[in-house]
Amino acid sequence: MPMFRWLLLFILVVPALEIGLLVWAGNWIGPLWVVLLIILTGIVGAWLAKQQGLETIYNFRQSVASGRVPQDALLDGACILVGGAVLLTPGFITDAIGFLLLLPPTRAPIKRLIRKWTRKMMDRGTITIYPK
Repeated sequence: MPMFRWLLLFILVVPALEIGLLVWAGNWIGPLWVVLLIILTGIVGAWLAKQQGLETIYNFRQSVASGRVPQDALLDGACILVGGAVLLTPGFITDAIGFLLLLPPTRAPIKRLIRKWTRKMMDRGTITIYPK
């Protein structure tokens, strides 16, 4: 239940912050520049998501071909999927989150946090992962 509360808070607070930031930026640099920045981050984000996605698919295939479980590639894929999705949402906060999830140097610590969080939930019995 606590995870649902955080998600609800995120869904309510982030859009309000985005609107405020977009209005502030529009007053500071002008509405045209804000629109151009939104379009530019969308284009760059889509290109980056495609590049990182293709690299992740390659790494996934390499892991499977060598008989290893592609854990890292699966986490990368999830981060890239979420990062690409939030980059489609107009706004500077979601763009920052998207780029953090798409860039490998910033994605690595996020993946460590996800692993730690998942391990903690497994230890508490909140989630169960069934082996094959």
